[in-house]
Amino acid sequence: MSIKNQKAILSKLGIHQLNPMQEAAQEAIQSNRGVLLLSPTGSGKTLAFLLPLVAKLNPQATWIQALILVPSRELAIQIESVLREMGTGYKTNAVYGGKSFSKDRTETKHAPAILIGTPGRVADHLRRHTFEADGIETLILDEFDKSLEIGFESDMMDIISHLPSVKQRILTSATQGVEIPFFVGLHQHEKIDFLGTGESKLEIKKITSPSKDKLETLVHALCHLGNEPGIVFCNFKDSIQRVSDHLTTCGIHHGCFYGGMEQMDRERALVKFRNGTHQLIIATDLAARGLDIPEIKFIIHYHLPNREEEFTHRNGRTARMHSDGSSYVLLWKGERRPDFIGSLEEEVVLDAPVPKPGEYTTLLLSGGRKDKISKGDIAGLFFKQGELVGDELGTIELKNDCAFVAVKTQKVDQLIEKVNDGRIKRKKVKVRVI
Repeated sequence: MSIKNQKAILSKLGIHQLNPMQEAAQEAIQSNRGVLLLSPTGSGKTLAFLLPLVAKLNPQATWIQALILVPSRELAIQIESVLREMGTGYKTNAVYGGKSFSKDRTETKHAPAILIGTPGRVADHLRRHTFEADGIETLILDEFDKSLEIGFESDMMDIISHLPSVKQRILTSATQGVEIPFFVGLHQHEKIDFLGTGESKLEIKKITSPSKDKLETLVHALCHLGNEPGIVFCNFKDSIQRVSDHLTTCGIHHGCFYGGMEQMDRERALVKFRNGTHQLIIATDLAARGLDIPEIKFIIHYHLPNREEEFTHRNGRTARMHSDGSSYVLLWKGERRPDFIGSLEEEVVLDAPVPKPGEYTTLLLSGGRKDKISKGDIAGLFFKQGELVGDELGTIELKNDCAFVAVKTQKVDQLIEKVNDGRIKRKKVKVRVI
């Protein structure tokens, strides 16, 4: 890729300059057949491997040239979104569980240059011979240790056995000391290690609960922390429902995110969190890494993590990319603290009012990329016909068949009256609150 082309891509992404890790990764990937990239969550690993990958794609090829395996649907969607925003012109598809298999088959009938997917779904496609894998020359295992940890080892082995033409293997992780399985085939490689580099601005404190049931202490802590974006981590999805019900009763607006949710509900929870509809999300460790979420000012360990790695990855959601942030460990008086947490300073929780809800409401618009609709088209409809001004229109997230639009809450009712059943590029679109 020429310097001019790279600058054009970065401009589309709103990035002025690559960080040192991205520059080092790009150089390593351009000159080595095997690369292990270790860098903290939120440091920009996705762009670090996508830029050199796109640079070496063959524009004349009609087959899948690169496969990116990821541990979660959300990460697959995130990488696909970044590739689309890069505007390279190369076809990209993401396949994952929770999405219609027949839809996958239709979308990949014309082979993408880059295929992204979770190991389970990709292995299923290969077993059913949905697409050909013989031409794949680049294999990227993003957050590979997480895929192994959640039980994808046999699927990954199966997939790699179906890739006879792989010339380059790139593995990424945010964990130090991870073991690379032999079946990956990364026998000789260059290691790019940016874990532990730079001065962390993370502050870790404890908040003590007088009782074993920490719900009231959690509420007081959230009121004390105020109107800042944050995540509350729980160990179990059943606990999330209990915590969510209590926060709802107390008037604290929030979203939820865990593995048992329907894919659509998970995606919408993240959309609302990103666009400011919700300032708070309650989640399992599924949200600890690999997700495209905004800068987090705090995280709360409602349940203590079982392992040091989980503690590290949860904390890695805040104080990212040289920003500051705080991590709070919620302990009741008789609770034993794991050795890996160590002694912590007590946070003095002051009485404060319930945090205000987010300023925005999320609307669903019934048209997307497949209808040739752009973010500019949607903004035009909302500004002209909807008569919004300035920041009354928030973030627009464009999907293949719909769009999510953040609008200042006080403007929602009158806006829907004006734009619902309006037309964008001859398509009548429906607009409603989700």
